[in-house]
Amino acid sequence: MAKNSTSSTAVPDTVWIGRGRHVGPEPERDVRRTLLALKAARVIDDFVDLDPVEAARSTDLYPRDEAADPGPSARRLFEARWRVADDVTVRAQLTTYEPESRRAKAEGVGWVLAAEAERAWEAGWPSPATVFWPDSDQVPWDHEAVPGDVRLRAANHLPKEDDELRRLLRALSKQSWFIHVVVHEAMTPDVLGRRPVTAFLPPSLRHRVVEHRASPDQALIADFAMKRELGVGIPRGGAVILPGTPQAQEYDAERFTVRNVFLDGTEPTELLSKIVEFASLPQPLPADAEPVLARLRQGWHLLTPDEELVHAKAMVTRYAKALEAMTASCDLYREAAESALEALAEASGGTPPPRTASPATAKDDPSPWKALTKTFGRFRGPNSPAPDTDAPQGSPGQ
Repeated sequence: MAKNSTSSTAVPDTVWIGRGRHVGPEPERDVRRTLLALKAARVIDDFVDLDPVEAARSTDLYPRDEAADPGPSARRLFEARWRVADDVTVRAQLTTYEPESRRAKAEGVGWVLAAEAERAWEAGWPSPATVFWPDSDQVPWDHEAVPGDVRLRAANHLPKEDDELRRLLRALSKQSWFIHVVVHEAMTPDVLGRRPVTAFLPPSLRHRVVEHRASPDQALIADFAMKRELGVGIPRGGAVILPGTPQAQEYDAERFTVRNVFLDGTEPTELLSKIVEFASLPQPLPADAEPVLARLRQGWHLLTPDEELVHAKAMVTRYAKALEAMTASCDLYREAAESALEALAEASGGTPPPRTASPATAKDDPSPWKALTKTFGRFRGPNSPAPDTDAPQGSPGQ
């Protein structure tokens, strides 16, 4: 998939977006099983599994835009609809993509996911990721889109080498669609302390935040690399939420830095509140996410009965307007033809313009020479000699 850049557009507050890699053998099968199970349990209202080519050719509720095309490397397109807060409808679309190279193929199948609710998104709602992907550690769908082994549901240790660490920080800031948090371990944690901090987040934020851990001996190198690449540092035994590229307008490094994080298995309330606060800021919409959002809005297929009725009425209106436009064009063409015929008759001295010979006449006299002389005869002057239609076809000297 293409590297990410950013636009000046902010992510709408009704939208949830995500991008990652599935490194298992059959990602589409995992999606189908999850959707079938959730539909059987009535967690979701309905879903569809579409071939991207056929989906791109179909007629949608909204006028199609080129941005709604999933592209030639798309493998499958899934749509699901469910309700939250009793009556708020959520529509979500997940697309899987073929790897672009042999190296990328070894790193798994890419996916993008966009969901939109009828009102502003709430962190306590179910995560759209676990509507399509099973929330199980046995299914490796949660790898970050950037190269490497960074996962959403794990505490990822930073690289030991300075150059590798800086490359990772640059890639995360420029290519990732997620929020990234770096936590420094003041001392090596026990089993409870190794549990990801993100596990304490509300459901919809849980799969929007990636946690990184700096080991006790990485305090200086991590702080130096982060200041060099991103302009933010990390306190010993604390944590910091990394800025994106470009930074959110209200981002302030000090505001989103926590001085002490106790990794003992208890809920780090201060850090969690900072993450929730950061997530509530207007976030720049990645440029790669713009067509994904456009496809969700303009390339939607899973219609309710009411939407199908609206769609049918819209199609009838559209066809009626097209027919009206065609009729108007025919009338204009006829009027133009009549004006041209009148002008031609006036230019020929009032003689009616020649009419196309009927099939029967053409059959009686098939000679093109005679047809041509008859045509020119209509435009002769009154004293012009009549042409000899029986003259031989050759030159006068023959």
